[in-house]
Amino acid sequence: MVRAVTPPTLSDAPLAPGLYVVATPIGNLRDITLRALDVLGQADLVLAEDTRVTGKLLHAYGLSAKLERHDEHAAERVRPKVLAALVAGQRVALVSDAGTPLISDPGYRLVREAAAAGHAVFPIPGASALLAGLSAGGLPTDRFLFVGFPPPKSAARRTFLAEFAGVRATLVFFEGGSRLADSLADMAAVLGDREAVVCRELTKLYETFYRGPLDVLAADPRLDAPKGEIVILVAPGREIEATAADADAALADALSRLKPAAAAAEVAKALGLPRRDLYRRALELKP
Repeated sequence: MVRAVTPPTLSDAPLAPGLYVVATPIGNLRDITLRALDVLGQADLVLAEDTRVTGKLLHAYGLSAKLERHDEHAAERVRPKVLAALVAGQRVALVSDAGTPLISDPGYRLVREAAAAGHAVFPIPGASALLAGLSAGGLPTDRFLFVGFPPPKSAARRTFLAEFAGVRATLVFFEGGSRLADSLADMAAVLGDREAVVCRELTKLYETFYRGPLDVLAADPRLDAPKGEIVILVAPGREIEATAADADAALADALSRLKPAAAAAEVAKALGLPRRDLYRRALELKP
C-alpha cells in the first residue's frame, strides 16, 4: 500500500537575528529550498543583486520583503546600513540573481565584516551552477578548481589560462555565450586536447551538455555565441614524466643551496622520481 505524502509547509518558527546567505534558483523556479523560503518570508531586509529579479522570485511564492540593491556598485554604500541593522537585531538575507551568493558575486566583504563584528552568519544552501555542472558533467570531481570568468580579451585570457595549466584538478569556468567559442579556442591552445564539457542553461528548459575535446568543442557551430548561461568544465592535465635533463637541471639548482642528500630529497618530491637515483646523480654533479 502506497501512502500519500503530505508536502511540508513553511515554518513559522521565529528567525534568529543575523545575516543569512541564501541560495536562489539558477534556472528552474523550483530550485529553491523550503528553508530559503522561510528566511525570505521573515527577513527584515533582503539584499538583492537586482531587486527586479528578486522581486519576481518573491512574488512567485507569495512573499513580500523590503528589498535593497546590493551589487558591486552599491555594496560599499549599503554595507554600513546593513551592519547597523544587524546591530539592531534584525534579520538580513543576502541573495544573488541566481545560485549561491559570493560565487562570482559580490558579498564576501559584508560576510567578513558581519562575522568580525560578532554577528551570526547563516549559510542557507541550495542551487549552484558550479556544483550542478560538476554533478552531471562526467569529469573527475575528487578535486576541482573554480576559476570564475576568464578575461574578455584573448591575450589576457591566454595568460590567465596558463596559470592553471599544471593544476591536477578539473577546472570550472563561467562564461558568457558571446565569448564562448573564443574562450574554448584559447583553452585548446593553452591547455591542449583535454576532455571538456560545456553546460548550457542548467536546470532551464533548454538545458544541454556538450562533451568532447576542447579543440572539437571550439569548432562546434552550436557553440558559436549561443544564448544562455554557460559553465565550462575542463579535465585535469595529464602527468608528464620528468626527463633526465629535467632532473639534472633541478638538481643543479638544488645543489647550489643544499647538500646532496637534501637536494635529492627536494627534487624527488618535486618531480616524483626515485630519491636513491637522484642522490647518486647529485654526487656526480656536485662541484
